[in-house]
Amino acid sequence: MNLLDEFDTIAAIATPLGTGGVGVVRISGDKAFDIIDKIYSKKNLEAGRISHGWITDNGKKIDEVLILPFKAPNSYTGENVIEIHCHGGINVVQNILDAVLKHGARIAERGEFTKRAFLNKKMDLSQAEAVADIIHSKTKNFAIQSAKNLSGVLAREVDGIKGEIFETLSRIVAGIDFPEDVAEPEYSYLLDKFKNSLTRIDKILDCTKSSDILRQGIKIAIVGKPNVGKSSLFNTLLNIERAIVTEIAGTTRDVIKENLDWDLPITLIDTAGIREGQEVGKVEEIGIEYSKQSVSEADLVLFIYDSSQEYTQEDETIFKLLNNKKHLIIANKSDLKEYQNNLPFEESDIIKISTLNGDGIEDLKTKIKAIVSEYSSDETEFITNKRQEECLKKCRESLVRAIDAAESEELQDMISIDLKAALISLDEITGEVITDEILDNIFSHFCIGK
Repeated sequence: MNLLDEFDTIAAIATPLGTGGVGVVRISGDKAFDIIDKIYSKKNLEAGRISHGWITDNGKKIDEVLILPFKAPNSYTGENVIEIHCHGGINVVQNILDAVLKHGARIAERGEFTKRAFLNKKMDLSQAEAVADIIHSKTKNFAIQSAKNLSGVLAREVDGIKGEIFETLSRIVAGIDFPEDVAEPEYSYLLDKFKNSLTRIDKILDCTKSSDILRQGIKIAIVGKPNVGKSSLFNTLLNIERAIVTEIAGTTRDVIKENLDWDLPITLIDTAGIREGQEVGKVEEIGIEYSKQSVSEADLVLFIYDSSQEYTQEDETIFKLLNNKKHLIIANKSDLKEYQNNLPFEESDIIKISTLNGDGIEDLKTKIKAIVSEYSSDETEFITNKRQEECLKKCRESLVRAIDAAESEELQDMISIDLKAALISLDEITGEVITDEILDNIFSHFCIGK
């Protein structure tokens, strides 16, 4: 972004485009009140007071609206903000936005409203990133957890650790700069302080796995040979007819993915039936390779075979692909006469289902959800993203070096270097220290209008 454009008056549609009850056009910047004055039927808007009237352009009424005016610094961005609440619909909100742009605003970039909120100190960087997490959350649980960061849970803990490190650093610096007046702190004191800070860092890092799972979810792959009922099970779990089901072997020739919300975001994967032989064409062969890759990447594999047919070496070969992965063994077509032969599983390990009449499906869902719950945590104390995790790890490395130096009773001015590095890493989390490149990268993942 051009530096001269950084604080232009900006505008964007803040609600999803499409048919709906309400659409919102947001304006932020010094000219916000001047612009609305030119296109709104009422004048002298009072900040904090909702106004009802009409948006007009060249004397033509565009829509009947509600206006929410906010004066700086008491707004989301910390600037003058006007929100125009109009009727939903693609054309009406676009017509209002066009009128706003024509009278002095420019179209906002991705995440520019929240970026301005950060730059105007209405929120720190961890809270700004929480806004993106809430918008992009795939489950209700992750949205609730992300709201903790928006309320400042992570920022307050990071600030607490920073304060602790800064206090210790100040005592070291005072002892170095004013040795006649202030004694350098004892090394035992430094070790206690460093280890306490390290414990607090580790407490946040212990939540990173849960954070990643809440954000990315888990992958569940359905595998088996052709015509055992993989696509039927896929459709049944989704409760929609998503995959084509026929009696023809090799109908599914590609990997099909759909999302489920079972407290965690779940990616359910229907794979091509794995088989060998001359009848396998080039396209199906590629699909089979994708199936094998899906197995290797999955967090949980649903291995399915046809219980009305003999369990074959082909089934066993596929089962061995699981390679000790977390899995469930599913015997489909339980509505038909069961074929009795020596299965390589314990009877208690088999979940018998019928995708035709629904027998056993609820039991299967219960077992899947039990495994999913092992990945889930209703109360993860801290939610972090990859950028924040890397900053925490850098801080941890600096503290470990400081501990090693204190244990060796090295010169305290050398120890202070590691403490300064630790503080910089923590400042990167909340945004006191940040590069334009990183800042632009963070907000480029936002939607326009937020």
